[in-house]
Amino acid sequence: MQPTWKVWGDEKIDGAVYTIYLKKVRYHRPTHTIANADDSGESISHLEWETVKVRLLKAGTLQRLVEALATDEGELESTYVNIFLATYRTFATSHQVLTLLLDRYEQLANNELDLPEPVAELHRKTLVGALHVWLESYPEDWSQPPYPMLRQVIPFTQHHLPNSELHIKLKHRLQSLQNSKPKDVYSMYNGSICLHTTSTQPPYHFPDIPHLHFAEQLTRIDMELFKKVIVHQCLGGVWSRREKRRAEEAPTVLATVTQFNAVSLRVISTILLHAPTPKASVISAWIDIAQELRVLKNFSSLKAIISGLQSNPVYRLQKIWSTLPKDKVELFEELARIFSEENNQWAQRDLLMREGTARFAETVGQNDKQLQKVIQRQLNNSGTISYGTIPYLGTFLTDLTMIDAAIPDTLPDGLINFDKRRKEFEVLAQIKLLQGAANAYTIQEDSSFERWFDSVLVLDDKEAYQLSCQIEPAPVNTPLNNRIRQHRKNDSVASTSSSSSSQFFYDHIDHTSTSVDTKDSVSQTSSSSNGSLDKDGTGTPVSPSLSASQGPMDFYIIKVTYQTDNSETEGIVLYKSIMLSNNERTLQVIRNAMMKLGLEGNPEGYTIAQILPHKEMVLPPNANVYYAVNTEYNLNFILRPKNQPSPLGFKKSKPSCT
Repeated sequence: MQPTWKVWGDEKIDGAVYTIYLKKVRYHRPTHTIANADDSGESISHLEWETVKVRLLKAGTLQRLVEALATDEGELESTYVNIFLATYRTFATSHQVLTLLLDRYEQLANNELDLPEPVAELHRKTLVGALHVWLESYPEDWSQPPYPMLRQVIPFTQHHLPNSELHIKLKHRLQSLQNSKPKDVYSMYNGSICLHTTSTQPPYHFPDIPHLHFAEQLTRIDMELFKKVIVHQCLGGVWSRREKRRAEEAPTVLATVTQFNAVSLRVISTILLHAPTPKASVISAWIDIAQELRVLKNFSSLKAIISGLQSNPVYRLQKIWSTLPKDKVELFEELARIFSEENNQWAQRDLLMREGTARFAETVGQNDKQLQKVIQRQLNNSGTISYGTIPYLGTFLTDLTMIDAAIPDTLPDGLINFDKRRKEFEVLAQIKLLQGAANAYTIQEDSSFERWFDSVLVLDDKEAYQLSCQIEPAPVNTPLNNRIRQHRKNDSVASTSSSSSSQFFYDHIDHTSTSVDTKDSVSQTSSSSNGSLDKDGTGTPVSPSLSASQGPMDFYIIKVTYQTDNSETEGIVLYKSIMLSNNERTLQVIRNAMMKLGLEGNPEGYTIAQILPHKEMVLPPNANVYYAVNTEYNLNFILRPKNQPSPLGFKKSKPSCT
């Protein structure tokens, strides 16, 4: 039996709230018996249990959060330190945190906290350790001219820690930064790392570029950008802002946006503008490149290519698509299914879980016949293969945005909600893990490829659609190819779902322009039916899931818990937040909730009910949950196996409409 945890309750002290857990652990204690109670001292082990009290900080003032960097005994709480340093920017400034940390050290040094000297000394060492972690793991906090953080802490260490390792590191860091050439943070990451303007005629001609080489060069670019991503810039409180400050506060994330858009736009342009080459051949080439990206485990450019192929200007060319070989269309469908929004993008998440740190791609769906052949060919050569993994960052941005939207920053009494930061850190930790895995790539740079990439003409939405209609006028009363239509309906990332990952990454684009841009136009080609961006009143593109210009909100964030008879979890109410869009039926919501709660089995074996005052509203199997919920109360739901009774005192009811 594994050690078990059980919530005991909350413990409130001045300026902080702790969640108290009772952890049941087992230990061995020597037990003497009559048989061995001699002078030999031999003993046998007797299994016994003990309960340990564990405190986790749930919420607190900023001062209390800084104090919690050390335990009551003064020891470094490494997990807490990492969570705090990764997320504090959403509720405090670097200057505020550093000032409180140094003040805490001063209080300990001056014996103002009435602690025994050995304990106070351990506390001081822990705060120094936290400064070491901060300096090494988050250099961006210290590197902004005129370097106020360094100038604040160096006099402190000169007084309290002269000649210490920390003092020497700080002085060396300041000297190094002062001697380096100042850089514009945004220009470092706005795409210039991968696009170089040159007058040299590109030696490549698409689609004659070898597909594997093409995929490797895209992967090299994506790898460089992904490894440079500063994970806390992905936080929903930072990235979901619509102000132009995003370019300053999240430049490394914006770089991946720029590159994603660049690839997608070039997919569209090469298909629509390549007159000498049959357009079916160009589409086929992009599918082959996407296949190689799947083998390389580069899900970022893979999704960018799929999104480009699913954009309106390309997707509507039914006559061209109908000339593709059957196996090529099947391969396209199988690759697109990786990014299906069904079940909270389960297919993509499952791949990242299985292959995130694996040496090579080895996971394929049971019905993906074409990908099975691709993966098998790769496995036959697996002895010499070692690849990293590059995720589609939009999945993590969506998760962090949902957490930010669903969970309040503060408790009703104004304390900072640190439980929210723990949930955010779980996502950030996944990104950090994959960044480490990306080091496995060893790909040589090809400047000729970059010159070709930069030379491709880029069309805006209006130009692309007009050109598409010139190539193939819209037929009257002619249905789309059944195979493609069915795929688009069920699996396309261009779904009208409210998920923020249902469109390309977004950035500013001037739709009044009618010229062909030869530079990297950081635009978004929407895959939705109208082919246009959602904008706010100022013309700034916004996430489709957060847009206020779309009229009434077309999604809710609901919280779901699971009712079980397990006595080990008695007293624990664990809620998971999921997004509910306006086209989801009960079984789909149950399926999403099961995945979030880590449950397996058939969704038809469960029921879900909204928790209302004094009663529950059980949702019928075919209800449109978006319209069935009662929005006058909190959107809290309970999932339970069928035939399991509701708690005493609660009556069941059914919604008045579905």
